[in-house]
Formats: sequence, structure tokens, C-alpha cells
Amino acid sequence: MIVTIDRLGHLGDGIAPGPIFVSGVLPGEVVEGTPDGDHLLHPKIITPSPDRVKPPCRHARACGGCQLQHASDAFVAAWKQEVVANALAGQGLTAPFQPLVTSPPGSRRRATLSARRTRSGVLIGFHARASDTLAEIPDCRLLHPGILAAFPGLQALVQAGGSRTTELSLQVTLTRGGPDVSVTGGKPLDSALRLDLARLVEAHGFSRLTWDGEIVALRDRPALTMGQATVIPPAGAFLQATAEGEQALLAAVRQALGPQKRVVDLFSGTGTFALPLAEAMDVHAVEGDAGMTQALDLAARNTPGLHRVTTETRDLFRRPLEPDELKPFSGAVIDPPRAGAEAQTGRLAASAIPVIAAVSCNPVTFARDARSLTDAGYRLDWVQVVDQFRWSTHVELVARLSR
Repeated sequence: MIVTIDRLGHLGDGIAPGPIFVSGVLPGEVVEGTPDGDHLLHPKIITPSPDRVKPPCRHARACGGCQLQHASDAFVAAWKQEVVANALAGQGLTAPFQPLVTSPPGSRRRATLSARRTRSGVLIGFHARASDTLAEIPDCRLLHPGILAAFPGLQALVQAGGSRTTELSLQVTLTRGGPDVSVTGGKPLDSALRLDLARLVEAHGFSRLTWDGEIVALRDRPALTMGQATVIPPAGAFLQATAEGEQALLAAVRQALGPQKRVVDLFSGTGTFALPLAEAMDVHAVEGDAGMTQALDLAARNTPGLHRVTTETRDLFRRPLEPDELKPFSGAVIDPPRAGAEAQTGRLAASAIPVIAAVSCNPVTFARDARSLTDAGYRLDWVQVVDQFRWSTHVELVARLSR
């Protein structure tokens, strides 16, 4: 069967008339393959796109961590902005776009790896696309060299505490004290395993090891820098994937807010935005996870020279801040998870806050929430796409909305 690709879907698959879905292709390409329902298997490129490039990573074909290494950087940038524009158009919205910012290769400082023991040792990597097969990634072009350097230690942890019948999940975050590792799916802890794991943490320079939710070793503080502040996050806490992406998001948030006296940071996490913003304005940070709120509060209290920082642990899905609670603020930052923040956005729409910096990792839920704000009288001033998940279909953005 021969098809011509019309466009890419939001998961990066090529779509031909039918629709027929084809992986690893680009718009305009003529492709031959074996039909299987609405998919074309084993695609062979007959006419390549001028945007097709040789994947920079030798693991690209086997590994499912990246979906777009076969596309030029210019194509990916334009496509990601198009994804956002299409999501907005679906809600009847348009906006000017600021130039996209892309994180460089080898900058991913946080990753969740899969691992298991084998007869010959330990296998660590990412799953192949839509498969349980694990692909080894010793030369991964995405991960920060500090994470790749941690692989021998991670392999030792899996050898000590893994089994050949179950798969482990390894969340690794680079910190100033060394890699912070959180493992799930390992063997039950006993005194011998605890001792072995503690020795491995010391030997391989990990800062902290958490095993199925329990901290079993702390060699050094897993410290992160946010603005002028030092944050010690709880194990497994959210962190922007790259330092460059975090700085791009922060710069866009600062641009969106402009000079303010007092702002509210909704879904504040451990202070990605709240702590740097507090260098110039008062900030009230609201987060549903008590551990993250406590880490933010401790960092603020131990950082001289900041403006006033207050914190509140609150489930903003069930108990969003009400319009009367939003009255003291001249600006708001909102950075919800992928599901968006329909309830809290509705309260913002009913408030008189002059300017909102909206951060999102899901263009569809962002567009939905932006529509409720524009229906209430806000203007969508601009959108900034930030691509810190290089070569993936993941899209992040910051937008400015003002009354």
C-alpha cells in the first residue's frame, strides 16, 4: 500500500487520507507499507521530505524516548507552534507567538528510567514505542551527561534490589549534592538490603536514595537552585526537565507579569517561579502537596533579601482560591498539571486580577482555560512556546492574559 502523508497528529504519527496512521514519517512524504487496520506497518519512504534528517542518536530506531529525531529542528519548532495554534483555534482564539526556545541536546536533568535484571546483568533505558521492550541508551543524546554518568551506580542498585521478574522505575534528578534517585518496584527492604543500598549510595556519590517511598540513604543534601534560593525538594518532587527550559519559562513569566507589588503563584510546586519572583515582589505560593510547600517555605526563610513569601497548602482542584481571596493580588501565575485548572481558572475569570501568566504543558487544556478567561473579559496578549522536551511531541508554553 502506498500513501501520501498529509500532516502529523499530536502524538507525532503521520496521517494519510483514510485516515491511515504511519509512525516515523513527515508531511508530504510518499510511503509504502503493510496495512493493518488504520495503521501502515513497516513503512518505507519512497519520496522523503526536505525536512527529513538523519537521527542524531544511534538509539533512535529502537528507543521510544524521542518521537521526532527524524525531523529538522526548524520543522519541529514550527510544528509545535502549530499544535498550540490549532488548540487555540479549536476554542475560537488566536494570539501572537513569541520566538520558540528549545533546550539543547544533553540537557535533560530529570528522567524516569525503566530497569530490570537479566541473566547477563542489568538493563536500563526507555521502552520502545508502544512496547514492553527495554532499549539500552548508553549514548543517549537527550540526557544530561550527569545522568549518563550515574548509570553504573543505577545498575548496581538494580542488581542489589531488583529481580528478573519485575521491572523497576528509577526517577533520577541531578542536584548539587549528586543524583537524587527514587526507586519503585524493588525488593522489600530488610536490614541486609538497607546496608547494601547505603553502601552503594556512598560509593557512587548519590545525594539521596528513596526506595518505594522510604528514604533509605542520605549522603548529601539534594539541593536545587531557584533564583537566589536553595531548595531541598521532597523525594520525587516535580522539577522542570532542563535548566534552560526552566529559565525560558521564568523569563516569559517575568515578562508577562511586568513590575508588580504582590502576586499569587498557583500550583507553585517547590518554588520554580515563586522564589525568583520574590526577588522583586511579594509572593503568595499555593500548592496542594504539603512536602513541596514546606520545602518552598524553608527555602524562602533561609534566603536573605527576598520580599515577603507566604505559603499555603491547598487542593486547588477541590478548593480553588475564590475571587475575594484573589483581591489582594495585582498579578497571578498559574502552572497546573496536564489536566489544566478548570475550577481555579473559573475563579480567576471572576476576579479583577489585571494580569495572568499562564504556564501549561497541555495546549488543549490551556486553550480551554484561556477561553473561559477571554469570555470573562481577558485578552490573550501573546504565547511563548518552550521546547524543553527536545525531539518529543511534548509542548510547553507561557501566555500573557490581561484585562
